[in-house]
Amino acid sequence: MYTIQGHHHISMLTKSGQLNNHFYKNVLGLRRVKKTVNQDNPSMYHLFYGDLTGSAGTEMSFFEMPRAGSTVRGTNAITGIGLLVPSFESLAYWKNRFQLLDVSHGEITTYAGRDALHFEDQEGLRMILLNNNGENIPDNWAAWEDSDVEQTHRILGLGSVEMTVKNLDRLTETLKDIFGYKEVSRSEQQAILQSMSGHSYGEIVIQQEDGPSEKPGKGSVHHLAIRVKDIDELRYWDVILKKRGFHTSGIIDRFYFQSLYFRESNGILFEIATDGPGFTADSTVDELGKALDLPPFLEKKRAEIEANLIPLD
Repeated sequence: MYTIQGHHHISMLTKSGQLNNHFYKNVLGLRRVKKTVNQDNPSMYHLFYGDLTGSAGTEMSFFEMPRAGSTVRGTNAITGIGLLVPSFESLAYWKNRFQLLDVSHGEITTYAGRDALHFEDQEGLRMILLNNNGENIPDNWAAWEDSDVEQTHRILGLGSVEMTVKNLDRLTETLKDIFGYKEVSRSEQQAILQSMSGHSYGEIVIQQEDGPSEKPGKGSVHHLAIRVKDIDELRYWDVILKKRGFHTSGIIDRFYFQSLYFRESNGILFEIATDGPGFTADSTVDELGKALDLPPFLEKKRAEIEANLIPLD
């Protein structure tokens, strides 16, 4: 039986690559590790941010959709993204930084049993800084030393991801019965599950809420990708999901990793993605995120693709 090793990446929608690039590089201090395009629609940027190499578990990715409207919030959606920081003092540092940079934020509070600071980017994407409190992080995570954020307070990687759904039991059962997530907390309206026991880098917080489903737009979450080691594990999960009655995309080669997609019964889109080969497949570590990188099958269309994109610094 294979196990899910935590989150791989999480993907969102943005209306402006320029504003998005500024916020995640200059405000959050993440490294832009890949500037590429949506492989299914090369007319739009696909931007990735993370640690030194965009290690699995640190990646935040954004599809630029200039015509995107505003998100109409609702249920059956991914509604919060946790980002781990080293300490309680880090939360105080970030609260002050957000005040100075005019970032929408709340007070330091608690979330899923951790000290927390809620905030939003300029498009209303809801995020939560979480105190990692000195706990172990995955061995593959590596800090980017050129960040403008003070070294002792930099974002480490992805933490708890919140999903709000109409049917809590169905999502909970899918994660537990198929993927082996462990339920660590349960109430009538909330369940907390972990793929790696005791670690929030594979934690999903499920809230139950009736009402209209979310209408996605700028600042909404497209999908959560969960992490597997290699294509053999990916093939295993494809078979298991189909046996359980789920429709999958089948395995897709994304060049930087292989993946497959499926929707659980509330409509939440999941991706299952492999660790490798990673973003250094076509770039050195030093040059990550600087040039427009294209997978080989799109390289012949480079001139056409670049002509349709607004340059990013």
